[in-house]
Amino acid sequence: MMENEIKSTKAATGRGQRKFISLASVSRYLGRLRMAGVEIKEIRKSYGAVEVIHGVNFDITDGEFVALVGPSGCGKSTLLRMIAGLEPINSGTISIGDRVVNNLPPAERDIAMVFQTYALYPHKSVAENMGFALKVAKTDKKEITRRVKEAAEILGLTEYLDRKPRHLSGGQRQRVAMGRAIVRDPQVFLFDEPLSNLDAKLRIQMRTEIKELHQRLKTTTVFVTHDQIEAMTLADQIVVMQSGQIEQIGTPLDLYDNPVNEFVATFIGAPSMNLLQGRLSDGRIHVGDRDYSGPLGHGLVNLGIRPEHLLLTDQGLAMEVKVVEPTGSETMVFLRFEGQDVTAIFRERHDFKPGQIINLRPDPEHLHCFDLTTSQRMI
Repeated sequence: MMENEIKSTKAATGRGQRKFISLASVSRYLGRLRMAGVEIKEIRKSYGAVEVIHGVNFDITDGEFVALVGPSGCGKSTLLRMIAGLEPINSGTISIGDRVVNNLPPAERDIAMVFQTYALYPHKSVAENMGFALKVAKTDKKEITRRVKEAAEILGLTEYLDRKPRHLSGGQRQRVAMGRAIVRDPQVFLFDEPLSNLDAKLRIQMRTEIKELHQRLKTTTVFVTHDQIEAMTLADQIVVMQSGQIEQIGTPLDLYDNPVNEFVATFIGAPSMNLLQGRLSDGRIHVGDRDYSGPLGHGLVNLGIRPEHLLLTDQGLAMEVKVVEPTGSETMVFLRFEGQDVTAIFRERHDFKPGQIINLRPDPEHLHCFDLTTSQRMI
């Protein structure tokens, strides 16, 4: 039948072109999937007297890709390990599908985890690495071969099945690690900073491959990263964490456009949002010798403006150019304004010189105002 014929899509890799991906294999795999949501309720974790996760709550729906982001030490990897069963919890509940899994060992949670290090057996072939968990579970050899073959076709690894990990590139090794997770047919994929050991170019390529994989398989995925660009490009929803607490949950663009506080505003987005100290009075925010529309209230505030929303004009805030970084597609300019560092991005090219004074006007359509004391967003 025509629908059973193998069709293909070509994807680039770091070493030429990857083998055609069999959509027939993807279809067969999709037919086996048993997806499930994840529910986190009032999870707390302590090491001795030190509490590192403070009553965290969030839900992940079937097939959703959720990224946990935050600076080092914020608790995101600890939370992922608790979902996986690798770290005990002190209180609260974790549910996968319709089961509370608090007391279940990792092997019984129906999850598959991809680590920061590839964790491949160096003496085993790609095929043996991918099928090892199934072998331990005493799965029939023919079934192991079938699953490994299908996962290899999905990931473009068919021609490497007989090779040892040392003969693979970093990106290929990471795909083997993902294949090992796929063959287990889990309800949930867990990724713990899987791209941090790759170089910049390969990291971008692997981001695309992970997103394509999720779009095909639709398996519920939790992805931990400290890189907010990875989170922005991959996730359906982002959970922003700081000091063991959730600061905000939302879609990538919602977090970018409507951060609830200064932490989210400066963490999401690269370069981060500029914060210019000003004073709020009678619905106007006074910064330098200019004022802008603001919320009702009085007191010291920070005016938030993203680098791409600073407009070059004759009438604006006078800023001194410190460093100019042309990248070809855009020009990034680092400036000083009343003792504060400011970053501006221009799509058009400018021949700015260090020490030059230029006038920049915050785009009134994209202003944010944060209370200086609480750091919470006012508009």
